[in-house]
Order: sequence, then C-alpha cells, then structure tokens
Amino acid sequence: MDRSQKTDAVAALNANFGQVGVVVVTRNLGLTVAQSTVLRGKMRDAGATYKVSKNKLAKIALEGTDYAGLTDLLTGPVGLATSVDPVAAAKAAIDFAKTNDKFEIVGGAMGSQILDAEGVKALASLPSLDELRAKLVGLLVAPATKLATITQAPAAQIARVLSAYAEKEAA
Repeated sequence: MDRSQKTDAVAALNANFGQVGVVVVTRNLGLTVAQSTVLRGKMRDAGATYKVSKNKLAKIALEGTDYAGLTDLLTGPVGLATSVDPVAAAKAAIDFAKTNDKFEIVGGAMGSQILDAEGVKALASLPSLDELRAKLVGLLVAPATKLATITQAPAAQIARVLSAYAEKEAA
C-alpha cells in the first residue's frame, strides 16, 4: 500500500466507526479463504460487516472515536466485525466461533463501553433490534385487540339472546 491508499483506508475505517453501534475484535489464526468467505457471508446476512485491517491503520482510525479503547486488543492477526445493530455483529461472530476453532473472540466495544470476550457473548445472547421492535409492537397492539374483543362481546350476546327469544316466540 502506498501512502494515499493508507490514508483512504484509515478515512474509510474512521467513518465506519462513527456510524456503527458495536465493534467486535476477533482473532483469525489460520482461516482459509473458504472459511473467511463463509464468515463474511454470515456477517452480511446478519447485517454486519467483517474487515481485516492492518493493526496500525486500525489504531489510527480508532483515534477520536468512541471505540478508542480497543487499541489494546489490536495485536496479532485480528479482524473487526461491525454493525449498526448492537447485537448483529456479536451474534454472527459467536455463531461462527462455535463452528470454527481457528476463530476466537478477543473482545469488543459498544460505544465507549469496552467488552471482554464474555461481554461479547452476553451481548450476543440478547435479542436483536428487530426482535425487540416486534415484541414492542406486539405489546402495543395487544390491549387494542383485547379492547375490541371485549366491546364486541356484549353486542354479540345481546344478539344471541334476542335471536333465542325470537325462535321461542316463533315456536
């Protein structure tokens, strides 16, 4: 890489760190190209990205962001998984780490909060942002549905009583 390419890479990483909700630092010792491709596909499906970068460039890009505390974790061959959804990158990384012993979670950060490997695992166990939104909508809709059912029930009962009286009079 020449100097301009390094500058562009640092600027792109810095812009990415400004937009994401979580950064997961992983160590990938001996991943094959096929395994790396599978990992990137799983990350993309989860709404996350996975980038392998030179540690020095990543450290420079982290300066001035909420994730500046991650510089201590950037040693050796590491990769950075990022996502806007605070759970997506952690969940995808943990799922891949379960099936591949050459891939390990080093730590991460959610905003300025630095997480160790156990913290990332705990974050991955939380429901995703979309799941939380679905539960919230379900909770908001449930009372309205119950209210509509309750208000319709007395009218239906009155109609059945009147129908029964009408059948009794006819007989």
